[in-house]
Amino acid sequence: MSFLELSLKLKRFPLAKAENELKMIQSLSEPEFRKWHLNKRWEIAKYHFANNDFYRNKTGNKLPDKWEDLPVIVKSDYQNSDKNLISDSVPKKDLYTGYTSGSSGHPFSYAKDKFAHAMTWALIKNRYKDFGLTLNSRQARFYGIPFERIDFMKEKFKDFLSNRLRFPVFDLSDEMLEKFLKRFESSAFDYIYGYTNSIVLFARFIIRKNIILKKVCPSLKVCICTSENCTEEDKKIITEAFGVPAVNEYGTSEVDLIAFEDFKGNWKLSEENIFIEILDDAGNRLTKGGEGRIILTALHNKAMPFIRYEIGDKAVIEKSEDKIIIKQLLGGVNDIILLPSGKKSSGVTFYFITRDILERSGILREFIIKQVSIDRFIFEVVSDSDVTQEDKTIIQKKMDVYLEPGLSFEIKRVDKIERTKAGKMKHFHSQLS
Repeated sequence: MSFLELSLKLKRFPLAKAENELKMIQSLSEPEFRKWHLNKRWEIAKYHFANNDFYRNKTGNKLPDKWEDLPVIVKSDYQNSDKNLISDSVPKKDLYTGYTSGSSGHPFSYAKDKFAHAMTWALIKNRYKDFGLTLNSRQARFYGIPFERIDFMKEKFKDFLSNRLRFPVFDLSDEMLEKFLKRFESSAFDYIYGYTNSIVLFARFIIRKNIILKKVCPSLKVCICTSENCTEEDKKIITEAFGVPAVNEYGTSEVDLIAFEDFKGNWKLSEENIFIEILDDAGNRLTKGGEGRIILTALHNKAMPFIRYEIGDKAVIEKSEDKIIIKQLLGGVNDIILLPSGKKSSGVTFYFITRDILERSGILREFIIKQVSIDRFIFEVVSDSDVTQEDKTIIQKKMDVYLEPGLSFEIKRVDKIERTKAGKMKHFHSQLS
């Protein structure tokens, strides 16, 4: 048993029960699975209608006979609701709570019951087997980390439990990338995991060094890219530099793992845990292929109703009679921050700069950050009220810590923020050439 599995057990997450449930689901024949899937989505909808004030209000206090007549829920519905989002039937001791990263530019609090969270980990464990990995495999993690002492120590402890070494993405200068390389020379990593643009930047550095990372770290098996879409061009760069395949992981913290690519680039959907629909702009389900909005239903979460939930991304699918075949996910990729000192940093850094304000004030509905010059940034925000001077001071101090001193910023309140073709916001955008 891995430290991660042990920690889940000690916190009373029923992982063994979830793994048995997953085995049962995967043992079903295709007709049996489709029947189970249909019953399961109606079961969770009826559960929340009976136990959740927020969801009952969203349905107009009447549950329709047709699935397509259930309301599509968007992120602002959770942000703006005056109803309790947590089902009355789930006690606090059985809740797993979190806060969406804000890297999407549209943050809110969420909750899962412990069994639903255990089902997520059971599925991740199952999918990792396809890559020759376990939950105890040694991970090189290209990710952010909060610098505040208590949060920092929590993340470091979780890294220890999960057998991973974190490569913070706040400083991606050549000097720091050289230090990253040294860690690969001295550690037997099984896989790389993290933000696409940070990993690609490291891969380009490796190519300039004229080496192959797997020769430096022979235990390396695969590179898993998350949070940002890893394009075919990105994959070629990563594979050339690392000597191992690159695959995409796609998910949302508030719902579940949505899909994993295999080594051939085919998407394996997480249908054991979620029901996925692709809708056109008029709200009709795509049946003949094409591009549409991704709508998710969490099949196991009794704590909070993610039923026909629009996550803000789009996908291109091909025609299929009874299942969705995703050909392309249209997600965003944040730009790299360039700084006066020559230092480079991931655009996701701004989540760690703004996270306290997002979680504490609750006034920010949407936001995007633009780099307009080498030392100046503009925050465009959709908010209930002005950002206070105290919060501006906090942002400035955090920019000094996470990036470097001497940077300036301006906050502009706007009515709305333009989205990409994929339907989502690019959280950080650089206007530098």
